[in-house]
Amino acid sequence: MISADKTAELLTIPPLENGDKLTRAEFERRYHAMPNLKKAELIEGVVYVASPVRAKKHGKPHSHIMTWLGTYEAATPGVETLDNTTVRLDADNEPQPDAILRIEQGGQSSITEDDYVEDAPELIVEIAASSASYDLHEKLKVYRRNQVQEYLVWRVYDRQFDWFRLNAGEYIQLEPNPDDIICSQVFPGLWLDKAALLSGDLAKVLAILQQGLSTPEHQSFVEKLLSKYPN
Repeated sequence: MISADKTAELLTIPPLENGDKLTRAEFERRYHAMPNLKKAELIEGVVYVASPVRAKKHGKPHSHIMTWLGTYEAATPGVETLDNTTVRLDADNEPQPDAILRIEQGGQSSITEDDYVEDAPELIVEIAASSASYDLHEKLKVYRRNQVQEYLVWRVYDRQFDWFRLNAGEYIQLEPNPDDIICSQVFPGLWLDKAALLSGDLAKVLAILQQGLSTPEHQSFVEKLLSKYPN
């Protein structure tokens, strides 16, 4: 039970509002004071509070992405999938990506004592409404500057899926191979049949992923990851 003093303290903290310009510390203070708020982000010092989530335009695509990444994690010891987790990128940016895939030992990011992700994970996925979304503008610039190696954006209304790979400080789009499969350059074996994903054919998405998981490149990657753990 929250004490009377604590309740009074929380009531004096202003709520987060779209467009607020805050430091990261003040953003976290206000966020913690709003336990019923499910998602808010600080992007270039500006607060973005998420709207209610629609079932078919966000919930279902998000579920498919988490199933795909979770299956990869299950077959790849040493990587971690996270869902809607706050990431402390820099002094002005604390996003809450829809999905994260990170290398646990020796990767770019770490988990802090208070259970947040610190620094850039290797891969981030966002479910966006369309090309007008800030996921493809403000966030893209932030993720690029902070060295997120791969950035995936599912533009639901546009029925498009963009997979960006950091190359010499710029994001370039990964193109499908001759079999129309997109293959991660950071996580060997993470294969995606974009057409199957966009059509809602999750069974085929997972079947293609299993092909990637069966490659020698994925096995070598697993061995490399396991070598980072003490015996």
